[in-house]
Parts: sequence; C-alpha cells; structure tokens
Amino acid sequence: MSEETKQAEPAQSELPVESPATLEPAVSPADMELLLNKAEEALESIDQVDSDVLMPGVRDFQLKDFSGSTANSEAASLDLMKDVQLDLTIELGRTHMEMRDILKLKQGAVVPLDKLAGDPADIYVNGRLIARGEVLVLNDNFCVRVAELIEGDSED
Repeated sequence: MSEETKQAEPAQSELPVESPATLEPAVSPADMELLLNKAEEALESIDQVDSDVLMPGVRDFQLKDFSGSTANSEAASLDLMKDVQLDLTIELGRTHMEMRDILKLKQGAVVPLDKLAGDPADIYVNGRLIARGEVLVLNDNFCVRVAELIEGDSED
C-alpha cells in the first residue's frame, strides 16, 4: 500500500468499538417475559387438548381388577397343561459295554446292570429325575410304586 492510502484509512485501533453492555436489546425485559408466558401457556394448552379431537373413537382403557382371582387363574393354568405329553422313563439300571460285546448279544443273553435286585428304580420325566420307586408285577404287567419324590433340581 502507498503512504497516502495508509493515511486515508483509519487504523483498526482507532475504530469505535461497542461493548455488548452498551448495545440496546431488541426486546425489552418486560416484552421478553410476556413472550415466555405466552409460550408456556401454548405448551400447556397442547397438553390439555381433548384426545377425541386428535383421535376420534379412541378412549382410555380400564383394566379389570384380577386381584381376587389368583386361585382361579392358577387352576386354569393347570387345566391347560393337563393335556401336555411328557416322556416318562423308568430306569432299572445302567451298564457300559463295548461295541464288540453288543454285537455278540443273542437271544437269551444276560446283561448285568449297576443296581441290585430290590433297589428302587429311577423315574424320569423328560430326562429329569423326579422320583424313585419299587418295581412290581400287576396282572402280568410291570409297574412301579412311587416310594420317594425327588425335590429340587436333581440331575443324574
């Protein structure tokens, strides 16, 4: 820049600077308070709009009091489960055999088990041990008399 141009332009430090405190607000504090109050009233009126205006045919749903029917609901649940099929297994005993011994089995072969005669048989429902019982013969059929119920999460 030339010397003449520099003198024609005022230096930046010479320009008047207005501080934020000296600026006049565009809205007075009283007007600002009035605007805030109107905005709050508008928000409250939105919350109070009748739901029938926004969604005709929609109404609040009231739940029935079922506190007195606990026993009835438990009985109804039990009734629903009565027709469920379960796998019941009566186990007299177990043994481990090698494949060559299994292939040698013939009619009349005797397979020894890990339980003694007279020991209770294990009763399983869907693979879970639930009871033990005594093996009996009734009208030429095997049957089991339940002697002991197994409580808890017993796994065998």
